[in-house]
Amino acid sequence: MKSEKGYTGIDIAISVIVITIFVSFIAALSSRVNSSSKEIELKSKATEIAILEIETIKNKTWDDITTEDTAYRNTTEVQQGYYRTIIVEDYHDIDSTKEPDIVKKITVQIQYMFKGKKENVELSTIVAKEN
Repeated sequence: MKSEKGYTGIDIAISVIVITIFVSFIAALSSRVNSSSKEIELKSKATEIAILEIETIKNKTWDDITTEDTAYRNTTEVQQGYYRTIIVEDYHDIDSTKEPDIVKKITVQIQYMFKGKKENVELSTIVAKEN
């Protein structure tokens, strides 16, 4: 029998199909990794902003942290793409066994967009009046 050298059309077609599947798998995996990385980056930035907002409020005097301040409840843009809402509640309204105007609950909500959906990070803390 005579030895045939070279590739046939079927060999080349199978090779192209295998390479195409492999490349598409790597591209899809790379896309997921990039998307997850961006999501983590945005959420970390939102968390950082929320922590800074809480620390800023904690540095205010007791009388400046008021539940009636409508500026807290309004949503405002704090950085490009990040929106803040601060809610201050008298802890007495939450737990009626507590004395009024001694403890306040501060909730900071940071909203941002990811893949066309609104995402939200919310942090809360309790602040007590110093005597």
